[in-house]
Amino acid sequence: MVHRIATGMELTTHVEQRLLARNEINNFFFAREAMRLAEACREMSGRFLRGGRLLAFGRGPYATDAQHVSVEFVHPVIVGKRALPALDLSIEFRPWLEALLRPEDIVMGFGPPEGDPEVWSALDLAQERQAMTFALPGLTGSYAVGAATSDAFMHQELIEILYHTLWETVHVFFEHRELGHDVGAAEFLYPFLGQQKQETGEIVAEAAQSIRMKVDDDARLRAQVASEQAEQISNACLAIRERLDRGGKLIIFGNGGSATDANDWALDCIIPPKTYQPIPAVSLSLEPANVTAIANDVGIELIFLRQLIAQARPEDVAVGISTSGGSKNVIMALEEARKRGLLTAALLGYDGGEIVRRSLVDFPIVVNCDYIPRIQEVQASIYHVIREALEVLGRG
Repeated sequence: MVHRIATGMELTTHVEQRLLARNEINNFFFAREAMRLAEACREMSGRFLRGGRLLAFGRGPYATDAQHVSVEFVHPVIVGKRALPALDLSIEFRPWLEALLRPEDIVMGFGPPEGDPEVWSALDLAQERQAMTFALPGLTGSYAVGAATSDAFMHQELIEILYHTLWETVHVFFEHRELGHDVGAAEFLYPFLGQQKQETGEIVAEAAQSIRMKVDDDARLRAQVASEQAEQISNACLAIRERLDRGGKLIIFGNGGSATDANDWALDCIIPPKTYQPIPAVSLSLEPANVTAIANDVGIELIFLRQLIAQARPEDVAVGISTSGGSKNVIMALEEARKRGLLTAALLGYDGGEIVRRSLVDFPIVVNCDYIPRIQEVQASIYHVIREALEVLGRG
């Protein structure tokens, strides 16, 4: 999608079209795959109840999917959901699998649209040891699926929706099996699943329909952003490109799932898809020694501020990611960035929170939603479209 854009209006149209392009691919894929995903969730719930763990891995930008799925299962965003065991093994996934793997485990491997032979080899090992495997993408495994698109960014966004729906739906089956009579506190996720006693086989079709409903919600939200935020996104792209042309870099940060998005965005800049040129970027969330040292010694609110003081130059761009718009450590870093003359931007959810109310950034981009997985899915589309637009603008 790299082509010449001559005016700001053309860029806005480009941004809008690229956001909307995601919806057709996602809707087609999940209409086809929802039943298989619901059945996979039923199997996953049984394995968790038997003491299984989710072991995830990928390389390059796809390692951030392993980070994201791990934090989703260990630290669920819905109050009252049980923490389920998950680990990101990306740094050395084959040796870790050989040392840790048990037959009741669930193993999830991420890769680019064309797949990753090293990931596939590790998944083959897991399958030989009787683990449940997810090849995302792949040809063999308990759940294997070919890429729905050759576009690396769209592929990764679709896979994020997939593992979000896995997390949501696993809890339905998990609670049903554990409690033995209903879907418990997860009912609001799936409003037509009743309170009456059901066998798990009877709710698979309903869970599949719920997955389709989630994807429909995601599409409506992305269309809303395309309609209402395309101009703001394109203006942000123009301002960021100007800073990059002056020798600046992106400094990106966020917490939890937003940390994995910050990491992915930075990696997409420095090891982008083929035909793209690298862009200087760092993620302050990708520094565990710094994050834990600062949090332990002076407090969690300073984990990004301290790093930004060390890393920032006036020509840089500070980008905070916060689904709430109220994360104190993100706010403090953005305040400092403003003082130092950096360009500032933020990807936000809900109504933009304190960051919008206090006008803390030059370019707030708000996904107007109060449900974190859907916010994150659309935010991924936004920063990928920004990355695409920066490439287009860089080629003039």
